[in-house]
Amino acid sequence: MGGTKRIAFMGSDLIALPALRFLDDQQDVELAGVFTQPDRPAGRGKRLRVNPIKEWATKRGIECLAPEKPDAAEAAWLQSKRISLVMVMAYGHLLKPDLIDSVGGRIYNLHASLLPSYRGASPIETALAEGERSTGVSLMRIISKMDAGPLVDQQKTDLKDDEDGPSLREKLALLCPALLKRNLNHLLAGSAKEMTQDEAHATYCRILRKEDGNLDFSMPADTLARRVAAFKAWPGCFFAFGDVRIKVGAALALDASTNCVPGEIIGERNGALCLATGEGTLAVLEMQRPGGKMLDASSFLRGFPLPDGTRLPTISNTPLVGDHAGFFRKNKYVD
Repeated sequence: MGGTKRIAFMGSDLIALPALRFLDDQQDVELAGVFTQPDRPAGRGKRLRVNPIKEWATKRGIECLAPEKPDAAEAAWLQSKRISLVMVMAYGHLLKPDLIDSVGGRIYNLHASLLPSYRGASPIETALAEGERSTGVSLMRIISKMDAGPLVDQQKTDLKDDEDGPSLREKLALLCPALLKRNLNHLLAGSAKEMTQDEAHATYCRILRKEDGNLDFSMPADTLARRVAAFKAWPGCFFAFGDVRIKVGAALALDASTNCVPGEIIGERNGALCLATGEGTLAVLEMQRPGGKMLDASSFLRGFPLPDGTRLPTISNTPLVGDHAGFFRKNKYVD
């Protein structure tokens, strides 16, 4: 690489940690600093919580910067430290042109989808919820247009039938070191080959909201089962029984046809609560009521009966995917 090069990293989520560790392990690279989100209140007590990236950097004695929004001061810091390359993953901020220009445009992002599909804020959960059979991580140069920079490389993986949001997030995190190993020398030397994204095939995903967890029983059972898996960590899936919101921890789609209307409780079958949907039957395997523990369906129903024939409310869901950039701007996109 022609001597030690100084790099900076921008990230705020646990998914970025394998990539960050890889960069720190490189002998000919100095990790000069880490940019991350400020500490945020979390939990019922609303105590300030340090994110995993800041926690890791602090323990390693690496300078950590946490601006509310990276701006001129951060651009000046990059220049003062003579940073050769900036790597970004799940940072949570849009980078302004002046900051990108401060390092000569040498800012690259690890995005958790096979671009140009699923540009935006929730590519992992959305790909799973939309029934994709494969996904991956894209290494791309950041430009001022969202997730539209030229591609350097991609690492693909197939989705297993029992995949859920947390397991897929972990799988994609572990793909990042391989991507960096293949490309880091070229990125530092300025010799990485780039390929323009095909705008005709671009799709966009938005920030997930709590209401996305509402189960819309007019949807097919397999769609609902995928959403339960995809949204397991956040926002979680649920339905209302009277004034009680019941969280669904796991579910399967059954092909069994029924004469029931969507949302109607069919009853307990083989240890699962069966619910009619727009197509097929949703077999709910795990449930939780407010203040309680997540229980298998049989245990839950012994303490909280759900009478057969009851029709649960169906609430329409907002689409997760759009085909134009205005989709994520309208939905308050943040990468």
